[in-house]
Amino acid sequence: MDFDWQPVVLTLKLAGLTTLFLMVVGTPIAWWLARTRHWLKQPVSAVVALPLVLPPTVLGFYLLIFLGPDGPGGQLTKALGIGGLPFTFAGLVFASTLYSLPFVVQPLHNAFEALGNRPLEVAATLRASPWDRFASVAVPLARPGFLTAAVLGFAHTVGEFGVVLMIGGNIPGETKVLSVAIYDHVETLEYGQAHLLSGGMLGFAFVVLMTLYLVNGRFSKGSVQ
Repeated sequence: MDFDWQPVVLTLKLAGLTTLFLMVVGTPIAWWLARTRHWLKQPVSAVVALPLVLPPTVLGFYLLIFLGPDGPGGQLTKALGIGGLPFTFAGLVFASTLYSLPFVVQPLHNAFEALGNRPLEVAATLRASPWDRFASVAVPLARPGFLTAAVLGFAHTVGEFGVVLMIGGNIPGETKVLSVAIYDHVETLEYGQAHLLSGGMLGFAFVVLMTLYLVNGRFSKGSVQ
């Protein structure tokens, strides 16, 4: 039984790039949500959390409309010379970033809120600028939150199915990720390949969660001591 590594490599590439974008986009959103009292805080929080309750196919469908040739996103990418995003790897990264956003923003939000105001106020008395307070005080103290956010964002992207199928389709070497490959094998009654891929993902999920719990447990013990 020949094993096709393409979906594995493509999935890891997608998860790595998506996690990078998620950390870049999610960190300022989480920081703003943790520090602001603006009336927009609740609506923004609800929008960020939408993928937690919205069926992936619904999100994928509206992304397909939005990014299509006649949609505003499609018109924008066309004007920028990027071309269409649906059924491309770039489209998968964009959709995955939106779909996994709450898995990064919420841990970071909780970590920033747990800091309280005291460490930042002390840094302000030492004439630290807002950027210095964030980079030198908030980020180091929120390390467990950053670790949790990165791990959850990566793992959630690896396991995506509905969104990636809707926005990316099933193009070998381009958009055929692990979850889609498993679906293909089951549909064609190739249960051996499906077992192999599914077992690998099950083991991956277990190792990721165990590592996350162990590392967070050590951080918790260190903070108590």
